[in-house]
Amino acid sequence: MDALTLFGLAAVSLMLLCYAMEPRGRAWVLGFAGACALGSAYGFLQGAWPFGVVEAIWAAVALRRFLSAAR
Repeated sequence: MDALTLFGLAAVSLMLLCYAMEPRGRAWVLGFAGACALGSAYGFLQGAWPFGVVEAIWAAVALRRFLSAAR
């Protein structure tokens, strides 16, 4: 496995963990947003730009959920 593949595996694993832990607190929502941003970076670095775009959208949605939960 090369470094890029390990990075992608870590990003997606972190997304799964944060998504599963979201009911425990809004910090996990922020973690999910960050993990989605990492997943997006992985997609673009790998050359799979559709994956990168979708993950960037998920990151924006999760960040919006985090910010709206603060109100």
